[in-house]
Amino acid sequence: MKAYNIKNYGEPAKVLRLIEAEQPEPKNTEVQVKVCATTINDYDWCITTGKPFAYRFLFGLFSPRKKLMIPGMEVAGIVEQVGNNATKFKTGDAVYGDISEFGFGSFAEFFCIDEKALARKPDSMSFEEATSIPHAAMLALQGLRDVGQIKDGQNILINGGGGGVGSFGIQIAKFYKAEVTGVDTGEKLKAMKTQGFDNVIDYKKEDFTKNDQQYDLILDCKTNRSLWKFLKVLKPEGKYVSIGGSSGKLLQMLYMSPILKLFSKKRVHMVMLKANKDLEYINQLYEDNKINCVIDGPYTFDKIPWAIQRFGDGLHNGKIVISVI
Repeated sequence: MKAYNIKNYGEPAKVLRLIEAEQPEPKNTEVQVKVCATTINDYDWCITTGKPFAYRFLFGLFSPRKKLMIPGMEVAGIVEQVGNNATKFKTGDAVYGDISEFGFGSFAEFFCIDEKALARKPDSMSFEEATSIPHAAMLALQGLRDVGQIKDGQNILINGGGGGVGSFGIQIAKFYKAEVTGVDTGEKLKAMKTQGFDNVIDYKKEDFTKNDQQYDLILDCKTNRSLWKFLKVLKPEGKYVSIGGSSGKLLQMLYMSPILKLFSKKRVHMVMLKANKDLEYINQLYEDNKINCVIDGPYTFDKIPWAIQRFGDGLHNGKIVISVI
């Protein structure tokens, strides 16, 4: 089978190699999946480039650990084989999911993963649409609803609104009749207006943390600024929610959150993602035509190194999707 292999950190085009690998066999509660579509995520960028450096303590200090040598953390595909103790799926089932809790490996024609990492794909959903949903939609939903406790009519800002999380975040926020401002740059701004953002801010031209506008809830998909700058544009009882980003800024948030509670009603939180937790809810929204998938692509399998670089450069609108078949 064909797969993308990485042995050293560096530029995606230089370190990702397309190889012929042995097709894996499922063990115990694993299933073998024929990959039909996959996506590009932040973890794929970090595993490939070794940036930010702090992630190397997770992935391997000098090079990616062996289990990460085939990246890819989201998948939509077809079950080809099942392990001896696997009971959730049968051969031929169409499945999808965020597999990162159990491993990686979707940048290949076939891979094996524990059956718990997957859910059945709705028949009405294409493989490309299905693979774009699990990670981004769960972050948006859990960030806004579960952690941010969004309420009707709030004024919300999504920093990094032009990416995958932002594309689902705007749709979820509109269920609550929120006024939503999105922050990004370039060609994304026009697309964001089309998607329903009430206001868009080009961060290259305007620093929203210096404006007079304040927000009830900020969903930060970047976490690339000082926490204190965000606090200035939060309303007195506002909430700031990060889904991840710069390790230094995340540590600042971790340490300052208890101190903030001593003198302010403003709150800061970080989403501890529960992978695939609300897929059935998102599926129902999709079936009812209340939510759609904003896809950048789909691109062909041979474009994966280029697509990872596109992600790292922040040029994508919505979710970068790779079609494998």
